[in-house]
Amino acid sequence: MSKRAIICGISGQDGTYLAKLLLDKGYDVWGTSRDAEMTSFPNLQRLSIKQDIRLSSLNLRDVGGIISLIGRVRPDEIYNLAAQSSVGLSFDQPFETIESIVLGGLNLLEAIRVSGHTTRLYNAGSTECFGDTGLTPANESSQFNPCSPYAVAKSAAHWTVANYRQAYGMFACTGILSNHDSPLRPKRFVTRKIIRSVAETASGSQSRLSLGNLNIERDWGWAPDYVDAIWRILQSEVPEDFIIATGITSTLQDFIATAYKYIGKDWREFVSIDPGLLRPADIIHSRVSPAKAAERLGWRATYEMTDVVRMMIEDELRHLSAEASESWPSSRV
Repeated sequence: MSKRAIICGISGQDGTYLAKLLLDKGYDVWGTSRDAEMTSFPNLQRLSIKQDIRLSSLNLRDVGGIISLIGRVRPDEIYNLAAQSSVGLSFDQPFETIESIVLGGLNLLEAIRVSGHTTRLYNAGSTECFGDTGLTPANESSQFNPCSPYAVAKSAAHWTVANYRQAYGMFACTGILSNHDSPLRPKRFVTRKIIRSVAETASGSQSRLSLGNLNIERDWGWAPDYVDAIWRILQSEVPEDFIIATGITSTLQDFIATAYKYIGKDWREFVSIDPGLLRPADIIHSRVSPAKAAERLGWRATYEMTDVVRMMIEDELRHLSAEASESWPSSRV
């Protein structure tokens, strides 16, 4: 029989790519969102896989609903990719961020425990939990020092998963992912904002960018790469947590310069600094080591930041061209 998987938060970037990966591997894939009947799932449609997925409405704050779904599906694996996912937005919505990440994850763990099924659980973690690492890359044993409500919530969820693994013998793991992008990244994220503006400039408009701190360092990877690592984590013989990253750190200025260089422009002509976009607290250095994932999972990133920038710009240019010729609304991008 095919393996069965539930992806909580299937409508997002990672959920969509993971669904495609699991379908290609022969899984029976179930996907949840808060209101599946009213959601159009544009990302699933974009990859032409919506018709192959069993969609169900689910609120992770409803333990009874989770238990009911687990009873119906009897999944081999559950991937928790739901909840508020923006660091910047978490400063404006701290209650929603912490409740959705921490309580949503706790409810899934409790539902699996109460149901008695041997379901494996993946929890979406973040390298934001390490805070400012300085110049020494963090590993899975490094201390957490969260600098945002988002990172605080991810840290709490991480340790909740570890506690259930230890206390109840559950196969529950956290993937501690660095920044990862793709054409499916929502427009509110700074990387997609940059790519869109660069593509518009390449298409002849005088698009300008207002950004915050350009000196922050991040490890940028390619989302389809990372969902392969997510899947591998749940195929391990022993439940463990893993850092998933490229191991290469770049500044936001590097990201911007790479994007404008691709279209033959000098980024300094188009970018200005807006103090209003600076966060109350931010991480300057974020360096992590994916050595454990390479050793235990056999996983290494295929693409680095420069590749990610190129692929995102090429896709954005194709969609801008399609919009111009077919009058597509911007929501279709």
